[in-house]
Amino acid sequence: QVQLVESGGGLVQPGRSLRLSCAASGIILRGNVMGWYRQGPGKERELVATISSSGITTYADSVKGRFTISRDSAKNTVSLQMNSLKPEDTVVYYCNYKGGLYATWGQGTQVTVSS
Repeated sequence: QVQLVESGGGLVQPGRSLRLSCAASGIILRGNVMGWYRQGPGKERELVATISSSGITTYADSVKGRFTISRDSAKNTVSLQMNSLKPEDTVVYYCNYKGGLYATWGQGTQVTVSS
């Protein structure tokens, strides 16, 4: 039903910023939740931030005050502005869509924070 394509990952030095984007296409329900999750090697995928179609946001404690999630519902895109990046943020980030009983994931984009 929905296809997600992430972009914006890459290599950045600690303390710098990066912006991830996710473009959704297909049948998008009016009421939905989109978000960003991340997963390191050998670890479970964990929530980073979510935003509903009504604008309600949630954040993991580890990123509060540093990351900001936003969306443009008219364009079906979701962005994650990542500031003050730390080496611990070096993982693969995945875009997620949930609408009704349906959920899907993007392919993932690598973020590497290193000097």
